[in-house]
Amino acid sequence: MPDTPDRSSPAVPLSLSALPPRFRDVPYVYARHPQTVADGDLSAGANCQLYAYAFLAHHGLRVPPLRSSELWADDTATVRVTEPAPLDLLLFDAGPRPGRDPGYAAHVGVYLGPDRVLHLCREVGRPAIWSYTEFAARPEYARLFGVKRCLSVTEHNRARS
Repeated sequence: MPDTPDRSSPAVPLSLSALPPRFRDVPYVYARHPQTVADGDLSAGANCQLYAYAFLAHHGLRVPPLRSSELWADDTATVRVTEPAPLDLLLFDAGPRPGRDPGYAAHVGVYLGPDRVLHLCREVGRPAIWSYTEFAARPEYARLFGVKRCLSVTEHNRARS
């Protein structure tokens, strides 16, 4: 599978202090996910998906309000790729779950650059940038399940035609 669409490498922050202010101190709130909150509203906290999707929207990439298993199955707004690029979504989990769809309950983060993943998790309670080693050290995030790339607005509209 080709790693397309190709888009120019955006300038993304590589440290928490370089994040836009509205993304620095968002509390983790499990119940605030893309299916329950207006697009990008982080004012009362977020789960990992809402946070990641809002960060992508800030950079001009829109992801529909998909659960992680729906995100993995989606081929309209996103595509699977083998090598991450800045602003790709990374899905982490503990491994396959019998009787569950692939990607079910996966943790979602945003690839910033080599070994740098921006995410929001219950353990830390605020946004964090972790290395792959930090994810692997936690059983619930031990496996990098997959990488999804958002189609640009133009590519998304072209795919729907």
